[in-house]
Amino acid sequence: MVYVISQDGRPLMPCSNPIARLLLKQGKAKVKRREPFTIRLTYETTDYTQALTLGVDTGSGTFATAVCKDNGEIVYMSEVTVRNDIADRMEQRASYRRNRRNRKTRYRKARWTNRANSIRKGRFSPTMQSKIHSHVKEIGYIRSILPVTKMVFEMGQFDPHLMKNPALASPKMRHWGYQKGTNYGFENTKAMVLNRDSYACQYCKGKHKDKKLEVHHIVFRSQGGSDEESNLVTLCHTCHKALHDLKIRPDLSGKVKGTLKYATQMNSIRRQLLGLYPDAAETFGYVTKANRLQLGVGKEHYYDACTIASEGKPFVVKSNLYKKKCVPDGDFQKTKGARSEQPIVTEKIHGFRKFDKVKYFGKEYFIKGRMSTGYAILMDIDGRKADFSTMPKGYKTPKMANLKRLTARSTWMVTTVEVIPNTA
Repeated sequence: MVYVISQDGRPLMPCSNPIARLLLKQGKAKVKRREPFTIRLTYETTDYTQALTLGVDTGSGTFATAVCKDNGEIVYMSEVTVRNDIADRMEQRASYRRNRRNRKTRYRKARWTNRANSIRKGRFSPTMQSKIHSHVKEIGYIRSILPVTKMVFEMGQFDPHLMKNPALASPKMRHWGYQKGTNYGFENTKAMVLNRDSYACQYCKGKHKDKKLEVHHIVFRSQGGSDEESNLVTLCHTCHKALHDLKIRPDLSGKVKGTLKYATQMNSIRRQLLGLYPDAAETFGYVTKANRLQLGVGKEHYYDACTIASEGKPFVVKSNLYKKKCVPDGDFQKTKGARSEQPIVTEKIHGFRKFDKVKYFGKEYFIKGRMSTGYAILMDIDGRKADFSTMPKGYKTPKMANLKRLTARSTWMVTTVEVIPNTA
């Protein structure tokens, strides 16, 4: 499958590999992009196209897209992994700056309240901006190489309160359950737990005669324990101290902290995408699941996208899968260490940058790390380090002199994966 662009940049219907090879040989086309392989015609042609439907399985961690013809042929398929490291990186940067300020510039006037972008109304966090931009970028890219006539997005509204308390689905409880939570009638969660446990130590049952009661996290907060009542228990001060001193080991079961941030993010992504693409149709996860089960295909993200694009009709995959992973545009950290002891080289080393796509002994990799001595560490698109321990002596650590760069670093890494054709 080769994607075709007209002489004036308009997307046309894709062609087969032999036809593209013939056009290139005759000088009627030029290569515009190698992955996915796209050619641009050098002569004027008709604007005839067919109806194409773009299906998008939106997501907060991974989303997938597929383009389907009316006859059920899938002519494009991709799976994109978005960034979830922005908040951690910004927190790390803030700690570095705070550390430096305490050591070097304590005399300077505080400036953390004059950031206009952080206090403006309607602001989205950097993480959300990145995730929405990833969806928009992939949709824009697809529409630049294929004449999409219809778009269908799988999106859903999530109710975090109902997800935490499934009992709210009951009509008898719904009318008052959203107003009266688990702590209704109590000052806080601690007071509710004490009342639940009848103001008695749940280990010694009052044998220590210790009137000082404390609320203990069964799964420690340092280990990701939740602050909900299901992870809390009442202990007297004597038993609580003995537990932390490892003198007693009560048989208690708690729960780790659950997260609803991805559900909240999907609510925001849904609203933004529907605002950007008002002509797009909306479908829901339970519809896609029912159609996928009826078709008998796998539950991978890209098969969900194919089911959405085909609108539940049988489809046949004619395209490869293009796996993409969003990465930072560049390396901006110049040093590392608590006091910036070690400098970090951000420019090219021996002609290579981090995340460049290279070929090493016939296989494609991405550069994970570089050494000034001329060696490199390679990885696949999922970040797994490539193992060359079985290679002959001298090739166990790849030399940059033996690497051939295929694609320079950009804001995403792309690789092609062959998918077993689906004949649903």
